[in-house]
Amino acid sequence: QVQLVESGGGLVQAGGSLRLSCAASGRTFSSYAIGWFRQAPGKEREFVAVITWSGGITYYADSVKGRFTISTDNAMNTVYLQMNSLKPEDTAGYYCAAKVYSGGYQIETLYKYWGQGTQVTVSS
Repeated sequence: QVQLVESGGGLVQAGGSLRLSCAASGRTFSSYAIGWFRQAPGKEREFVAVITWSGGITYYADSVKGRFTISTDNAMNTVYLQMNSLKPEDTAGYYCAAKVYSGGYQIETLYKYWGQGTQVTVSS
């Protein structure tokens, strides 16, 4: 049974940092990409970042480029999202998801597996 479990969310002041983790289990993910999405209250879920399991390809939403960094620890089967220079508009539930490595990384409906999410709140 495939499981994606997010952790690391919390409350932080604007300008601060958080590191989210996505622990993956239940199958081999070598042919998968792991993405992060977020959803703020009253808004649609949006793409944040994605990385192929090998770490060779990464993409970021323009809104987080230069502030967020996605990385993998293959030995730990974990994907991280390092979030720096956080802004109040980054407040949202953050979800990791997995899809087969085949493009379309920003399209949430192409992701097969999803975690339950972790809340990030940035105060001004």
